[in-house]
Amino acid sequence: MINQFEVIETNKMVEEENLDVRTITMGISLLDCIDSDLDKCCKKIHDKIFESAKDLVKTGEKIAKEYGVPIVNKRISVTPIALVGGACCNTPDDFVKIAITLDDVAREVGVNFLGGYSALVSKGSTKADELLMRSIPKALSCTEFVCSSVNLGSTKTGINMDAVRLMGEIIKETAELTKDKDSLGCAKLVVFCNAPDDNPFMAGAFHGVTEADRIINVGVSGPGVVKKALESVRGESFEVLCETIKKTAFKVTRVGQLVAKEASRILGVPFGIVDLSLAPTPAIGDSVADILCEIGLEYAGAPGTTAALALLNDQVKKGGVMASSYVGGLSGAFIPVSEDQGMINAVEAGALTLEKLEAMTCVCSVGLDMIAVPGDTKATTISGIIADELAIGMVNQKTTAVRLIPVIGKGVGETVEFGGLLGYAPIMPVNSFSCDDFVNRTGRIPAPIHSFKN
Repeated sequence: MINQFEVIETNKMVEEENLDVRTITMGISLLDCIDSDLDKCCKKIHDKIFESAKDLVKTGEKIAKEYGVPIVNKRISVTPIALVGGACCNTPDDFVKIAITLDDVAREVGVNFLGGYSALVSKGSTKADELLMRSIPKALSCTEFVCSSVNLGSTKTGINMDAVRLMGEIIKETAELTKDKDSLGCAKLVVFCNAPDDNPFMAGAFHGVTEADRIINVGVSGPGVVKKALESVRGESFEVLCETIKKTAFKVTRVGQLVAKEASRILGVPFGIVDLSLAPTPAIGDSVADILCEIGLEYAGAPGTTAALALLNDQVKKGGVMASSYVGGLSGAFIPVSEDQGMINAVEAGALTLEKLEAMTCVCSVGLDMIAVPGDTKATTISGIIADELAIGMVNQKTTAVRLIPVIGKGVGETVEFGGLLGYAPIMPVNSFSCDDFVNRTGRIPAPIHSFKN
């Protein structure tokens, strides 16, 4: 049982070490909102979300006040909109109308983000999938809270290279349409391989079709807590190091379990999962890169970085699964560049490159995340980077993702400021050699041999 003593034990973590519950995310199924009439569909979507989530923000604030644990974001994820709008959307603009409806209701209920403007196309695309993908640039340029994701591959199906090529173009178009805000629209767009159905973190959250009608998922973050714990075991053996990380992850996950259960009780919505992800913020001391340095690296990116990150990720998960029976989502260590001051420092020092980040994603939770690249980067180059990252996920049976931001009008050596949790980022160079002929092939990359396990 979770007791008040465990809450008291976390007070120091909250006050001194940047422990927070990063998000309470309510997943909402919109399958019962499907209608052949677009206006009726939009009204059903608005009413279902409003009725389900009208007390979400108030509940989060109440729990934060009662237990003294900051809850940074309250979010909503919905059924992938390509599935919901297929019966009534005949043009990209029809899907944009749904995006505006989602944005309006997100504003009304007061959440920080709403995810699920999504399509699942790992093996092929329907007409609705393609219309939604083509609508993404306009949808993200005219909304404030809506986040978009597209699953382009999986271990079981391979990689849909037609969709990979299209999403390279979509990312570039999104950057162009939001260039007045330093291409901020791309910060709300992520592409996946092996996307999980229960991820509470944006921009990749959507409510999977295997989920209940409504669900509460919680994402907990504690890089600062882990860093502080490791300071007390400097120079100790790997065994001591691992035990310290596991024990700390256990305590952090218990906080998430408490918040999730309480939110579930108050809202009358089933508890789904706790996502224990060491998700950094721009705040000093709240950095995954700083943990890697505490383990023994001069900078993130130095030799040994991938091994240190693998160790960290594994111990975080081992500690988390002992604390909750329902750990899910992306759980592990995030390495977004713009949101992690230690990562930014490593890039600026020349220790961390795009290629090293790609190697690190073989062992971490997600992938190439929140990376600003020159605005003149070609769409095919972006597609090639996506294909590389998705291949890592496909072959290793893990979730990988790409959130690249080609900042229109800016180049290597400049920085871009996104603000808030999104932070700022130095613009990183990309390999300038062409992959056009590879990306422009049609079809899909087949699933790897080890995917055939039935």
